[in-house]
Amino acid sequence: PTSQHTTHEPPAMDANWGVGVGVDLNAPPPTGEDWRAQLLPEARSRVVNKIMECLKKHLPVSVPEGLNELQIIAVRFEDKIYTAATSQSDYLRKISLKMLSMETKTQQAPGNAQVIPNQMNLGQEWNV
Repeated sequence: PTSQHTTHEPPAMDANWGVGVGVDLNAPPPTGEDWRAQLLPEARSRVVNKIMECLKKHLPVSVPEGLNELQIIAVRFEDKIYTAATSQSDYLRKISLKMLSMETKTQQAPGNAQVIPNQMNLGQEWNV
């Protein structure tokens, strides 16, 4: 039986990210104000760092250029979701789901081996 997420809160991961701290995610944004105006740049940086952690965990790199490529992918992905999301909850949910799908794909790899796609495929995987 799958549990239904009945509240309008973002995934549990959010508490560790510190993005929603001090913000009522269920409250509508103030009249005429976009939800993005309430999200501090530091919060976005923490999200990018979490994406980087996920990428490094599942796609280990051994050269500085590889880390730079992962950073570019993390920033582009976060920006794409930030631009497309309809709310802060939607933003966090979409990023969490992508990270979860990466976790699932890694666990399903043959022999539980880590799959390391080339950089071009990685960019396509994250739609950046």
